[in-house]
Amino acid sequence: MAEKLRVLIADDEPLARQRIEDLLAKEEDIEIAGSASTGNEAITQILDLAPDILFLDVQMPDKTGVEVAEEIGADAMPVTVFITAFSQFALDAFDVAAVDYLVKPFDDERFAQALQRARKRAAERRREIAPKYADRIAVDSRGQTRVVPVARIDYITASGPYAELHVGDKTFAVRERMQTLEERLDPAIFFRVHRSAIVRLDRIESLLHRPGGDYALRLKDGTELDVSRARRDELQERLGIK
Repeated sequence: MAEKLRVLIADDEPLARQRIEDLLAKEEDIEIAGSASTGNEAITQILDLAPDILFLDVQMPDKTGVEVAEEIGADAMPVTVFITAFSQFALDAFDVAAVDYLVKPFDDERFAQALQRARKRAAERRREIAPKYADRIAVDSRGQTRVVPVARIDYITASGPYAELHVGDKTFAVRERMQTLEERLDPAIFFRVHRSAIVRLDRIESLLHRPGGDYALRLKDGTELDVSRARRDELQERLGIK
């Protein structure tokens, strides 16, 4: 069975969000990933949840839908359907690469048409990207499953039967072996510096020489991790250090 398309709904009106949720509830290939009621919340949710499809209200507190799209960047936006009470905003929506727009009040048939366009574009995008390596990792957090975008992972450490994904000041446990995670990650971006640590290369600030010939590294956030002697030379080469 194909992976479900993940949808984010951003609208400052609770009834409007609920209506879209109700319309999506009968779609077997759709999963509602989250919702937002302000422009800033929408930005956070887009970055945290990496949805496939976004229903985005044009007029919201903090930032308009168009400003949300401009801040995220058109190339990084999910497949987006704008929602507006004023048809004159449609041109602005298409300027930031919307796949469709809905003018309130819209009927079920018009919504289904917009969803079909979004679904088709999201499927095309998945085929275009077809990543050899993972772009997100599912983790269990407080009784629910959430998705951690790989682009936000700073480093990974082993912790018994679990691996811990370190994302900024947050840590997420995932029941996967380090070897499996290493194989799922792009080696041009991540490097296994030790049997118990995988690091995003652009997060490394410096290499540390320790007594006895041991090495460690310091990340930009101050975290220090051991570097195995077997991986030291390759790491230096990857970092451009002779």
